[in-house]
Amino acid sequence: MTPSRPLLRESLALGARIVLGALFVYLGTVKAMDPIGFLKLVRQFDLLPQPFLLNAVSGLLPWFEIFCGGLLLAGIRPRGTALVAAMMLVAFTALLALRALAIFRAGHMPFCTIRFDCGCGTGEVLICAKLAENVATTLLACVILGRGGRRFCLWPDPD
Repeated sequence: MTPSRPLLRESLALGARIVLGALFVYLGTVKAMDPIGFLKLVRQFDLLPQPFLLNAVSGLLPWFEIFCGGLLLAGIRPRGTALVAAMMLVAFTALLALRALAIFRAGHMPFCTIRFDCGCGTGEVLICAKLAENVATTLLACVILGRGGRRFCLWPDPD
């Protein structure tokens, strides 16, 4: 007996919510546990020249990631939360690609051999693998956006 399409869609959305939510909670927690280390990594991107903004972003971003991950796991407005997660992932991916391109231009090495600690909470990574991982997690967020899913949600999105 094959499962019906609505059940399959609900299961896919639930799986995506669990994976993406757990990932955001885990990586946010890793960053929150080492705020000074995360601050140093954020500083390397040279995006925030003012110390107040740099400290605010590096202090609040991990907790915001944990919050979004918790909302996804609990099923509280999962489509809206997935939209916020997707926007963060797109921004993070663009920043990673720009930093990797700057290193590529300066170092004259093959792009996929570039390795650095991106501040993602996973330590030093190969840039091509990290970019692929970010695209995959963005696709998970898009699955939640497209499928939504009401099953096992504390507060589902309105239809």
